Amino acid sequence: MVTDTFTFDTGIFGFFYKILRPVEWLVTYVMVWCHKFLTLIGFPSGPGIAWAISVVMLVILVRLCILPLFIKQMRSMRRLQALQPQLKKIQNKYKGKKDQASKEAASRETMKLYQDNHANPAGSCLPMLIQSPVFMTMFYVLSAVPFIAKGKREPLGAFTKSVAMEFEQTEIFGVHISNNLTNTEGPGRIVIIVFIALMCLTMFYSQFHNTRKNTPRASMEGTQYRMQKMMAYIFPVMYIFSGVAFPFAVLIYWLTNNTWNLGQTMWQVWNMPTPGSPAAEEKEIRDHTRENERRSKSGQMSLEDEALVKAKEAQEEKAQAGTHQRYQPSKKKSKKKGK
Repeated sequence: MVTDTFTFDTGIFGFFYKILRPVEWLVTYVMVWCHKFLTLIGFPSGPGIAWAISVVMLVILVRLCILPLFIKQMRSMRRLQALQPQLKKIQNKYKGKKDQASKEAASRETMKLYQDNHANPAGSCLPMLIQSPVFMTMFYVLSAVPFIAKGKREPLGAFTKSVAMEFEQTEIFGVHISNNLTNTEGPGRIVIIVFIALMCLTMFYSQFHNTRKNTPRASMEGTQYRMQKMMAYIFPVMYIFSGVAFPFAVLIYWLTNNTWNLGQTMWQVWNMPTPGSPAAEEKEIRDHTRENERRSKSGQMSLEDEALVKAKEAQEEKAQAGTHQRYQPSKKKSKKKGK
């Protein structure tokens, strides 16, 4: 049931979402452009699956836009995680020292460690800071659709009353795209519950996999590591309650976003693991095997054989050097005899 007042246009929410109005306008136009593109290539116009896919395309476009930032974040996190053992040494060095000089020295050594290794703790939060307003904007726009469709709110960007009506009438898997769990009945509820479960599962596994595989072994202890593991369980549970109130379109957006996150995390852990982590050890073994296979195909000796040859050469050089040194006294002796 739609009330006469859109809650997010009033109070503190109204003030906050007015600040985000340019992003809201952009989101509506991107979705309408995606819908036009889909109908152009053959999807049916009007209410239909093209609107649901336009939500998915919006996620993909946003994620592609922030992909360079993600790569930067990934490298920054790798450097920060690799520095954890050294940071721990600094913390232990000044543990229990509460005088100002010790605090300044600890801060100075920590900053120097970051600078020397080109690590920036704030850099790892940037993609998340950018994604949050986009997600909140998406939530606002999709929540406003029923009010725009029923003429209880002014049009928003490309979402005129007719476009909002078309969007609201879209039905996917038996669920209206603007409905949530509380105002859906029958099999539609099961579909929404499945989407919420998948949303939480992808989020949980993404965090769990990253914590378990991509944390340096030296950092797999202490309060911070326990907190990371705990957050992997707490966040998905929190989103269960949020997912109940969110429109189905937001769930589509969220599930797509979490699936992208999961794929991104799996790729990162596989290809660019943190040094010293279990994933890095596994990658080292994979790289070693791959290099041996490449050498075998090209007729070259394996890494083990090459190491053995080098060890023998080093041993022979050492032996020759030792022989040369042993002959030096006799050389002097012969010179004396010659005199």
